[in-house]
Amino acid sequence: MSTNIKWHDHNVSHEQRVQQKLQKPCILWFTGLSGAGKSTLANAVDAELYKRDRHTYLLDGDNVRHGLNKDLGFTDEDRVENIRRIGESCKLFVDAGLIVLSAFISPFRSDRNLVRELVKEGQFIEIYVATPIEVCEQRDPKGLYKKARTGAIKNFTGIDSPYEEPESPEVYVNTAELGLPEAVAKVVSYLESQQIIPAL
Repeated sequence: MSTNIKWHDHNVSHEQRVQQKLQKPCILWFTGLSGAGKSTLANAVDAELYKRDRHTYLLDGDNVRHGLNKDLGFTDEDRVENIRRIGESCKLFVDAGLIVLSAFISPFRSDRNLVRELVKEGQFIEIYVATPIEVCEQRDPKGLYKKARTGAIKNFTGIDSPYEEPESPEVYVNTAELGLPEAVAKVVSYLESQQIIPAL
């Protein structure tokens, strides 16, 4: 890092931004295998929070790779850098007073813990979309498992690259057992219980 870089404090503080939005900013970190339903669930939770006049932003794995992280591949090293950049982006959204929803496979516990450590206690909410790989593979919305099984895709999480399950996620959701409305209700109920958003 250059020694010529200096941190600039802003006239509008984090606390003022939080007060303006009448909510507790946080990261809702959706993790799970490809096809688990992370993006679908994150989208539905985002829509519910919008209906409740909450200030949010949704970061999705594929979308981010179109721009911010388009220079990264899928090696272990690139996956680590992908999550590091996302974590730093999420930290900025939290500083702005937003609830940021992040839907990424994020296969390594150490990377998810690194993001957790970027923000204050209680501001990182790990939502484990714990759909079994058999179900994810049956869904295979992008045809990626089929390609990974034939060797056309390398370093695919759950096939030839590991996924490290969260040990104590704040929210556990299995989309093979819960319908989308029930899964959304489970996430929103947790947010209400932690007074991140007001209960209806």
